[in-house]
Amino acid sequence: MNRNHGDASPAPDVFETLESEVRSYCRGWPTVFDRAHGSYLYDEQGRAYLDFFAGAGSLNYGHNNPVLKSALLDYLGRDGITHGLDMSTAAKRAFLQAFQDAILRPRQLPYKVMFPGPTGTNAVEAALKLARKVKGRETVVSFTNAFHGMTLGALAVTGNAFKRAGAGVPLVHSTPLPYDGYLDDATPDFAWFERLLTDKGSGLDHPAAVIVETVQGEGGINVARPEWLRGLGELCRRHDMLLIVDDVQMGCGRTGAFFSFEESGVVPDIVTVSKSISGYGLPMALCLFTPELDAWEPGEHNGTFRGNNPAFVTATAALDAYWTDDQLEKQTLLRGEQVSQELATIRAEHPDEVQGIRGRGLVWGLPFHDTQRAARVAARAFQLGLLVETSGPDSEVIKLLPPLTVTPDELDEGLRTLSRAVRETA
Repeated sequence: MNRNHGDASPAPDVFETLESEVRSYCRGWPTVFDRAHGSYLYDEQGRAYLDFFAGAGSLNYGHNNPVLKSALLDYLGRDGITHGLDMSTAAKRAFLQAFQDAILRPRQLPYKVMFPGPTGTNAVEAALKLARKVKGRETVVSFTNAFHGMTLGALAVTGNAFKRAGAGVPLVHSTPLPYDGYLDDATPDFAWFERLLTDKGSGLDHPAAVIVETVQGEGGINVARPEWLRGLGELCRRHDMLLIVDDVQMGCGRTGAFFSFEESGVVPDIVTVSKSISGYGLPMALCLFTPELDAWEPGEHNGTFRGNNPAFVTATAALDAYWTDDQLEKQTLLRGEQVSQELATIRAEHPDEVQGIRGRGLVWGLPFHDTQRAARVAARAFQLGLLVETSGPDSEVIKLLPPLTVTPDELDEGLRTLSRAVRETA
């Protein structure tokens, strides 16, 4: 294995001359990747890069996971259905049964399963449409630093000013409120929200729903306390609002449990799931909701690629391999402790530069006071053979999303590389 990470060769001209300027990740990682396995990607020169990005959370089980790959190859080899819209197929039936048996029933969750378009923002759009349809109201409450997707409805409940500006039209029918810790505990949780709801002069149209991430990934790895989430759930019940949890990035075991809200004891009315639900990086999304909310007319919300059968196959294999017991959950929490300890060491070595550490399970953030520092650390990490991205409103946070299947040695290697990158960018 070639571990000599010198300057990467320039990207071939076709990327510059033909592909849109909208491309982003390739700018921070200027090489051409060719193959991947487990926790590593390899470029065309054979250089290995330890992946603490995991497809932005779409590869919780690593690259080309052999169990999932075997199931996929077998399915394709027998000419299994590839494209099925929302037709009934054997692959969909197997997934639904496995999802019910491994995930819903053990947690006593009564959800119906909807397959919207194949991405997270599609699931969010479906959730917002359903909440408004059921409640007959337009307003949805979201939170500061939230990120829910790039389509117009999802952008309306997203906080990032840069992403919102890209819409080109007014983003309406949403109201942002402070996320947990946003006001540094200056006021009691939800005191302002409750006052708005009960004061006829507040100007707040009664919301249909509240949408929230239990951990804000793109927002900077902001972690909501379980008691804050419980308080939000109780507030929604008191005031006849649906609670939507966006689990697109933090679900499928990223925080330990399969759903990120399990620790709090909250049972949302609607849940959005995507990214790692297929387990293999294949596009797939779910919108889950309680049966009494299933007010859709046939075909009222549809999409050409909502029936990605190869994704059903790998999703079923992932559930069978990793979610019939609690071993992956325990392993994720153990690996999370390893990350937490090393990040605490990095902070202790750089007390005037690192703001703190944030995270749960295997999603962690290292925020810097200098908002340009995280980008320099990520660039140096790439030169040293580690892929990490930045997040936060000013991209001031190093964001760690290693595969859940990462080994202790791989985790140690990546954390040592990160520590070196921080030292060498001082």
